[in-house]
Amino acid sequence: MKTTGPQPLETHLQQTAKVLSEALPYMRRFAGQTMVVKYGGHAMGDEALALQFARDIVLIKQVGINPIVVHGGGPQIGAMLERLKIKSEFIDGLRVTDQATVEIVEMVLAGSINKAIVTAISAAGGTGIGLSGKDGRLIEARKLRRSVRDPGSNIEKILDLGFVGEPTRINPDILRTLLNSNVIPVVAPIGIGENGETYNINADTSAGAIAAAVGASKLLMLTDVAGVLNKDKKLIPTLTAKESLVLMGDGTISGGMIPKVETCLDAVRGGVQAAHILDGRIPHVLLLELFTAHGVGTMIEKTP
Repeated sequence: MKTTGPQPLETHLQQTAKVLSEALPYMRRFAGQTMVVKYGGHAMGDEALALQFARDIVLIKQVGINPIVVHGGGPQIGAMLERLKIKSEFIDGLRVTDQATVEIVEMVLAGSINKAIVTAISAAGGTGIGLSGKDGRLIEARKLRRSVRDPGSNIEKILDLGFVGEPTRINPDILRTLLNSNVIPVVAPIGIGENGETYNINADTSAGAIAAAVGASKLLMLTDVAGVLNKDKKLIPTLTAKESLVLMGDGTISGGMIPKVETCLDAVRGGVQAAHILDGRIPHVLLLELFTAHGVGTMIEKTP
């Protein structure tokens, strides 16, 4: 009678142990580094993904990495404005923000959304502290000015977006103090003007500016796309700053991806080692990007 020895069988527990073991070199490499995570899109709107995100952020903190979360909230703002019957319009993807609208924006971003994220982090065992850019003048801002050229007359017209702002200065000291206290800062992208005005700032822009100001090693941007795609719609795993500019010039990078790539380029020019565009719809996408050999999104680095 022919007998055979035990066949190799990789159980679920063995696979888990293998993954943890393979993650160790990356945990050691990134220990002590600061990373800014821009949290938004589908990952925020899906309850299961939101809970996973909070657990992953706490895990990242637990292994010695210092995460700073900067969140958006466009859909939630839109829902509240609709509920209050306040009309809102967009120009070039930016919400025109009058006095009534900016009050709602601040209420939703710095209030309900910010505290929900902090609560989820606390439930996962971490210590989250919610901030807006007005706290400690964390994000000083000025009015964002955009222009459009009339195709008929070729005259350039300045657009008034109301209380939409852009960062002029980031105060990193308050964030460093929190990080040194074993706290996870959660930042709502509300800026403060020279005379105390409130400004609604794009979350991607805020995250990039904060990453540069605190000397973060990485900027990790969660989006609703896989990353930067080539002309054949296949993911491009890595890009240099120079290659990114070429792809924007020939139209490969277009539409809503342009401002995201521009944010990444501004961050790496500001000293961030690498910026990543990730698909936030993927469960545990941050862990996959940081602690596996291949990663899952597009990484943009400085041009050598």
